Amino acid sequence: MAKNNVHFWHESLRVTPTEPASPSSGDPVVFGQIPGVALTNPDADGNVTVALDGVWELPVTGAVAGGDIVYYKNGQLSADNTGVRFGYALAAVASEATSTIPVRVGY
Repeated sequence: MAKNNVHFWHESLRVTPTEPASPSSGDPVVFGQIPGVALTNPDADGNVTVALDGVWELPVTGAVAGGDIVYYKNGQLSADNTGVRFGYALAAVASEATSTIPVRVGY
């Protein structure tokens, strides 16, 4: 079970994520345009239980200010305004760095 949840409240969904194809518990995922965090590893059918909201400690790349919208693209979260809208950064990340910060999933 994912252990990087900061505030525990969430709605979950059991799906086969669009990206990444085989996430680990705690990874950011998307199902079409729906963002979430994997709560479980994939089962034999590739299904994962995904939290659709909450605040999670996640790696974010590039210059991000607290309150910026974060996007998911190619397995990474950033504020570059491309990819699937994922949620909101709740802390800053220095330019070109990757840092694990609290991210509010959803919007």
